[in-house]
Amino acid sequence: NEELQAFTYPCPCGDLFQITRAELQMGEEIARCPSCSLYITVVYNMEDFQEKSQDNKRQGLERGKTPAIKVA
Repeated sequence: NEELQAFTYPCPCGDLFQITRAELQMGEEIARCPSCSLYITVVYNMEDFQEKSQDNKRQGLERGKTPAIKVA
């Protein structure tokens, strides 16, 4: 939901469960309804919400760049 800057899902009470991208990045898994006491567990892939710097590292790996590996 662009207006709320959050991911939303309909609640049985008529309002919306809400969770922001920032909350997901911090590892939050619970979306709460602001109008009632209900909440839901959000199932998602954490990699989709990591910081951009980590996304850049992943893109480098996808392009065939091998990270440095320390061998003992």
